[in-house]
Amino acid sequence: MSSNPVAETVASLMPRAKAELTELVAFKSVADFDQYPRSESEGAANWITDALRSEGFQDVALLDTPDGTQSVYGFLPGPEGAKTVLLYAHYDVQPPLDEAAWTTPPFELVERDGRWYGRGSADCKGGVVMHLLALRALKANGGIPVHVKVIVEGSEEQGTGGLERYAEQHPELLTADTIVIGDAGNFRAGIPTVTATLRGMTLVRVQVDTLEGNLHSGQFGGAAPDALAALIRVLDSLRAKDGSTTVDGLAGDSVWDGLQYEDQAFREDAKVLDGVELIGSGTVADRVWARPAVTVLGIDCPPVVGATPSVQAGARALVSLRVPPGVDAVEATKLLEAHIEAHTPWGARVSTERIGQGQAFRADTSSPAYASMAEAMAVAYPGQEMQSAGMGGSIPLCNTLASLYPQTEILLIGLSEPEAQIHAVNESVSPDELERLSVAEALFLQNYAAS
Repeated sequence: MSSNPVAETVASLMPRAKAELTELVAFKSVADFDQYPRSESEGAANWITDALRSEGFQDVALLDTPDGTQSVYGFLPGPEGAKTVLLYAHYDVQPPLDEAAWTTPPFELVERDGRWYGRGSADCKGGVVMHLLALRALKANGGIPVHVKVIVEGSEEQGTGGLERYAEQHPELLTADTIVIGDAGNFRAGIPTVTATLRGMTLVRVQVDTLEGNLHSGQFGGAAPDALAALIRVLDSLRAKDGSTTVDGLAGDSVWDGLQYEDQAFREDAKVLDGVELIGSGTVADRVWARPAVTVLGIDCPPVVGATPSVQAGARALVSLRVPPGVDAVEATKLLEAHIEAHTPWGARVSTERIGQGQAFRADTSSPAYASMAEAMAVAYPGQEMQSAGMGGSIPLCNTLASLYPQTEILLIGLSEPEAQIHAVNESVSPDELERLSVAEALFLQNYAAS
């Protein structure tokens, strides 16, 4: 890769990339303003705005999206008559979870064992830096051969749909011949991968109530209906004995026929404890890319410390349901709500509230843009051919963009390979992956312009 002038330029820019990612990671840009100050997200958005302007972008703007957050937009004109490519990333991040469990502070970029650790380093502030690296490398090697639009979202992790609604209201803004979503990841480090499918998702808050107030468990326990126990019954009904997701009326037997994910590799990537079984049936690829998956994200109930001997009058949970391409997320949400109501025991009162929702996505991997990316990745990753894989996560914006621009090609690449441990403690990015994917994106833009 070193003999390629674009690759040489990217390599020379890596110290600057590390410095910039250090600045970006320092913003505690969690788009939940009940937990983190809005000013942290605004700071990250302003940093990106300044970066785009310094690269010569025009029409740079902070877009106030309907969910109360900001996305950053910019346009960099290319040669007359050139194609237009939209580059996407997001600057908001997941909360750090248990900060004490981090080896180093979550909002400080720290190099350790050849990786850069920090919340958002891979998902997806590293994606912002990847786009900047690719564009700078092209500027230094003959110029940027396409019109470039950049959109950096401010609330992707929250699933609140701000940028999706904004795009629907301003459909002309993000029009492009091809869209590169920089929020996916290689199947594993060193294996260049485009993500061909994304599961859709829905978030539902479940509330169960049984009593006007908590009761003494010695005086009333045994006959008084316990809301927490009722909720546990409901949540347990969402899984079969082997752990497979079971939502009444929702099919769970689809098969993934592409790149496979070996059981042992998955165990290692997921850090499954010795002796603990994987859940579900079929191949791992079937389970994480082609079938629905329910996860209980949280339960509101008394903590163990300080708990009193009481029968609980109410309890609630936040439930996530991922659905594969071919399954409508709206219908899946209705099935989930109906299942919860049908499986609530003892006549307990149950209510559900929809918190977030997004459709699944399937890319057209036979398109010219994919051929251009395959050629680029073969140079950036010598000796490796581009692979196509699924991703169990969701990027709801993909389906919105596919619906708004049905003729536009959409590619998904990114830095979230398994070692990155995105959404977990000790998230990290591989600087080698950042370098190689930046080279791949730059070469893709050259190839695509000539195609």
